Amino acid sequence: MNIQILGTGCSRCQELEKRVIDTLAELNIAANVEKVTELKKFAAMGIFMTPGLVIDGKVVAQGKIPSKDELKKFLGGGA
Repeated sequence: MNIQILGTGCSRCQELEKRVIDTLAELNIAANVEKVTELKKFAAMGIFMTPGLVIDGKVVAQGKIPSKDELKKFLGGGA
C-alpha cells in the first residue's frame, strides 16, 4: 500500500501524518508513507486544499484531517 500525505509541513499536515501512522500501527498494516510537499504535484493529483491524503493513487481526502474511523475505512480496517 502506498500512502501519500500532501502538505507543506503545517501543523494540520503533521497531525494527518501522525494519525495515519498511528492507525496503520493499530491495524498492523505495512505501508509506504510518503510526504509530498511540491505544489505542482498537488495540482497534478487534483489536490487544491491541504492536507491531502492519497492511497494507492486515489485521492481520499483533502482540506481536512479524517477521523480515525474514516482512516480505518480508507485503509481497509473497517470501523
